[in-house]
Amino acid sequence: MNEALGSFSTEHNSDPLSKHHTPSGFSDRVAFRLTRLLRFFADLFFAKRYGHRAVVLETVAAVPGMVGGMVGHMRSLRRMEDNREWIHTLLEEAENERMHLMTFVQIAQPSFLERVLILLAQGIFFTSFLFLYIVSGRTAHRLVGYFEEEAVYSYGEYLAEVDSGRLENVAAPQIAIDYWKLPADATLRDVIIVVRLDEAGHRDVNHRFADSFDH
Repeated sequence: MNEALGSFSTEHNSDPLSKHHTPSGFSDRVAFRLTRLLRFFADLFFAKRYGHRAVVLETVAAVPGMVGGMVGHMRSLRRMEDNREWIHTLLEEAENERMHLMTFVQIAQPSFLERVLILLAQGIFFTSFLFLYIVSGRTAHRLVGYFEEEAVYSYGEYLAEVDSGRLENVAAPQIAIDYWKLPADATLRDVIIVVRLDEAGHRDVNHRFADSFDH
């Protein structure tokens, strides 16, 4: 486990936007190991096809906020207690991740196979994450926090590919320009930067929510 943590820290520490929450306790370790396992398969399947990788991963990333908001909403009704911050924050996260997906769909133009993969991944992940959230909200939020750490790292690699010229810095889709209020001549590079900032924010929020279960 220490070797894995060392590798993870080395990958992330060179980037000022990256942060890593060191696992503490059993549930954190489960969340961390699961994240690393999923990253292994993502790397194996997508390699450096970052646009297509973003499409598939963003459809999964949009699930946790909606699940957490839904569970929080029903819990608030059941207990007759306000839970506004959690509900609104998580639903906003889900919408933000959905807009990431809508943007990268236009950039990557996923194939039929990738669209089928999206349907399967979303169905499996929604059911699994809902069960996990009901059983252990702390583990669920920690898992999302680690997912977002990986997202920051992956979008950093995507940005490096664009900056190096290995990937074309195409024009930003209009949906991205409108949503993030980007300049009319914005490019893929501008989109990656704002998306990456979004992911860093989601990372911090979910780690904070996970920590709140200790208090």
